[in-house]
Amino acid sequence: MTDMTQNTEVEPQTQVRKTTKRGGGDPATRGRTTIADGVVEKIAGLAARDVLGVHAMGSGLSRTFGAVRDRVPGGSKSATRGVKVEVGEVQTALDLEIVVDYGVSIADVAKAVRENVIAAVERMTGLEVVEVNVAVSDVKLPDEEDEEPEARLQ
Repeated sequence: MTDMTQNTEVEPQTQVRKTTKRGGGDPATRGRTTIADGVVEKIAGLAARDVLGVHAMGSGLSRTFGAVRDRVPGGSKSATRGVKVEVGEVQTALDLEIVVDYGVSIADVAKAVRENVIAAVERMTGLEVVEVNVAVSDVKLPDEEDEEPEARLQ
């Protein structure tokens, strides 16, 4: 005789919770980030001033007005002086106007400014820097008196 009994014992099923993905996708893609021109100008201005051989930013006229504005109570030194930017959605272009110290290689200073500005802007904003135009508007001679002392980041 054959045994016709069936094993009716059923293993209890474990409940599996399905995790529902809310919001759809990576959190980094949920929304849009916009960066104001002034933000990029400040980053670029500080990065350019940090290069050895850069005495000041901006033309003589803008530095003169800036010196007056800095002396007014409540006025502050403009980090954006000598910097103009165009910011798109993923790219930016910058124009810088600098004054170099006498005796330095202008080509080397301009190259160092470009490299420092590109690195800082791309690292901090994620924007691609397509160009950095550097215009040298003056040379600071050793015997010239400063209109305004430029503070260096230490």
